[in-house]
Amino acid sequence: MSKINRLIIFGVVIGILVLCHLSTGCANRGVGPQGGPIDSIAPVIVKSSPANGATNVQSKEVVLNFDEYVQIEGAVDNILVSPPQKHVPEIKAVGKHVSVLFQDSLQENTTYTIDFGNQIVDLHEKNPYEDLTFAFSTGETIDSLAIFGHLIDAENLNPVSCIVVGLHEEAGDSAFHSTPFIRIGRTNSEGEFSIKNIKPGTYKLYALQDNSRDYVHQPGEGLAFYDEPITPYINSRIETDTLFLKDTLDSVGNRIPDSVFTAEYVYYEPSDLLLYLFKEDVQRLYFQRAFRKEAHAFQLIFGAPQPQLPTLSALRLEDDTLGTDTTWVNFLEHCLVQANATLDTITYWLTDSSAIQMDSIRFAMTYVKTDSVYNLVSQTDTILAVYRAPFMSERTKKAMLQKKQKTGLTLKLNSKQPMNYFDTLALVSATPLGAYSKDKIHLQMLHNDTVWTDVPFTMPSISGCMLQLPIYYNWKSDSEYRLLLDSAAISDVYGAANKEDKYSIRVRSIEEYSTIDIILQPYDPTIIIQLLNAQDKPVYEQAARPNRTTFANIEPGVYYMRLILDINGDGKWTTGSLAEKRQPEQVIYFPKKLNLRANWNFEETFGWQSIPLLDQKPEAIRKDGNAKKK
Repeated sequence: MSKINRLIIFGVVIGILVLCHLSTGCANRGVGPQGGPIDSIAPVIVKSSPANGATNVQSKEVVLNFDEYVQIEGAVDNILVSPPQKHVPEIKAVGKHVSVLFQDSLQENTTYTIDFGNQIVDLHEKNPYEDLTFAFSTGETIDSLAIFGHLIDAENLNPVSCIVVGLHEEAGDSAFHSTPFIRIGRTNSEGEFSIKNIKPGTYKLYALQDNSRDYVHQPGEGLAFYDEPITPYINSRIETDTLFLKDTLDSVGNRIPDSVFTAEYVYYEPSDLLLYLFKEDVQRLYFQRAFRKEAHAFQLIFGAPQPQLPTLSALRLEDDTLGTDTTWVNFLEHCLVQANATLDTITYWLTDSSAIQMDSIRFAMTYVKTDSVYNLVSQTDTILAVYRAPFMSERTKKAMLQKKQKTGLTLKLNSKQPMNYFDTLALVSATPLGAYSKDKIHLQMLHNDTVWTDVPFTMPSISGCMLQLPIYYNWKSDSEYRLLLDSAAISDVYGAANKEDKYSIRVRSIEEYSTIDIILQPYDPTIIIQLLNAQDKPVYEQAARPNRTTFANIEPGVYYMRLILDINGDGKWTTGSLAEKRQPEQVIYFPKKLNLRANWNFEETFGWQSIPLLDQKPEAIRKDGNAKKK
């Protein structure tokens, strides 16, 4: 085909495509119908039964009719009914209707409030009907008072969402532990809450982390209480306002109002209530399990921190009576005990060879637990610690034994490299240490990049259950060392000794650190100052000093600052107590981040009494205290 013919055919095709585009008879498959603009309008209530605000209502069903198809977004449990119901109402969306069917009998002369929040959305675009609240009364009038406030976590000032806030009429706190609230609200993601349709009167205000979903405080549930009774009221004020209809400017460029008028504004009070959520210092103490992974040790695991170590007494396997022979008594007396700081995980290292060889050891354990009302009581249980050795052939056992003998005692350094100038170097063992020979341990320092020389150091005597062996030396900034271990320099309680080994140590320069001085205005001797990391966790802390508090030689980086008013002087933040009418100890945040650079001295003045509490915490570390971790 000639080039001219190809051009003619190409031109004909182009012409056909142009005609199809201009003709209404040709379908444009690539574009198709667009369907108009996206719907951004929320659904509208066109009718309801009963009407919103109706009185003398007897029907137990509320039906809302909308102008389009709707659905309930999220859990139906997020829809709040006040007063709270013993049996959850049946709530559902069908077509253009949402119905609420009460399962409990309606109380006389009571205002009912259904707070849908943003749960009702249209079917396709999910546009919510925002802050939808529906109310009706079984009596002659609708109760119309309301209160507003914020709830924050007392320890870290985070807003806490999904917490029930409620009212009781009784002056004491007994109703909080025995009777559901008479009116309730729920906090949003900002910790804001409102309780609406309250009748005139005086009330006690509480917040409740209602894990049991009964609107009654149970031991272990988070709570908050307002110190004084509250009396809701309406405050009306005459205020002057301006109206701008035209963009008329004066000589300096300010808009000139077209009219000035006065109007009456209605405010529901109190509207600035502040509640501090905390958990009382009561936990359910209980024994969880005994765990024996290795033949030479067993662990006792408790469900919460223990006030003291348990007492163990050996028992015979055959009759559970207290042992009298030497073997059974000594195997517990000679155990080495390793416990964490909270005493809820305790490891017992067996040093009695006969006990190690037994698959099952039995003993009586006396410990502290809580009863059903959280009182501490003494409990004695019989514990069986069983070691189930993995099945291995004789050949495999022999190979593992040879490998263990060849490896010996494995030791590691406790410090990452380069080593922090202010750290204490230590050798770490997986099993308790038994002995060492100092003349087989050598610490050397590098001079002029070529010569290693021995330097003096000290080590403590081994006593008790030691899994770390510290090496004390006055380290030199920005220097290199090496730690040499001769063969059998250190052994554990089971006789395993180390092989010849060498560890390289690089000590960081002191110029890599930062220092900051904190000046408090005013100074308060009860204050503890904490420097926090980006996860809002304390990294450094110390008691405040009168003139300035110096945090010297700290890691450079971004920090935040928090103060604790340690009223009881126990050196830590203390939670509250409803029975004692005691709020948690106050926490104050510095509102800015601290960007500390290496080899710099910083100074920061903190006027901690002048910053409103809700404006204190920096946004970077502020989060919903009840949000699920992603």
